[in-house]
Amino acid sequence: MSVEPIIFRPTTKHNGWTFTLVGAAMLICGLLFFVLSKTMFGPGMVCFLFGMVLTVLGVAKLIQPEVSVEFRSQGLVYHHRRGTIYLRWENIQRADVPRSILALDSDELPYIGLRLNQLSALLDDIPPRLATGLLTEQRPLLMSSLTLDGELSGLEHYLNSEFSPLNVDGKPYDGVKGMFARRCEQLNNQLGYHIYLPTDCLDREPRAFLTLLRDYKARATAEN
Repeated sequence: MSVEPIIFRPTTKHNGWTFTLVGAAMLICGLLFFVLSKTMFGPGMVCFLFGMVLTVLGVAKLIQPEVSVEFRSQGLVYHHRRGTIYLRWENIQRADVPRSILALDSDELPYIGLRLNQLSALLDDIPPRLATGLLTEQRPLLMSSLTLDGELSGLEHYLNSEFSPLNVDGKPYDGVKGMFARRCEQLNNQLGYHIYLPTDCLDREPRAFLTLLRDYKARATAEN
């Protein structure tokens, strides 16, 4: 009998409705202050601005997928609001928490890193819209990895070649997928992993997630 699927829900969805409703109420109060009294313009503006911020944050939480990560018998599924990627267990070489090494200090980054055996399998499967979203979201991670040695030459070289086509596992990739492939290769060279799952998409501590992932992968691989 195959192993049962396991799902993980993102912590980023917590309080989504609360933020949205409180923000909407503050927006209405701010508009009422503007309309009913000129002397309440200042408090109305403050109320309106805070309401706008809370509403945007609330809506951003609500549009996140209900399930962020799934363990299935054949592999790991990552759900993002821009799309989904599927990684077969045999393609996941290593999973761990990446570290940022600055001088003599080593700090864990808020991600789960996944090193792949064949990056081309991911590139063939990933939706271009999701690749574009990850390119944007992981920009700070890229900047951090390129300046670990305190020099800007690596950053300059990467930016100059970012839009160039790239061959991966003997296959050519250009456009958005080419850019994403180059990003994955760069992060793997600097931090040791191709794919990075943010820890706030999980419903438990990173170490507990990794323990479960390794155990599930071992059982699923053995049964397959």
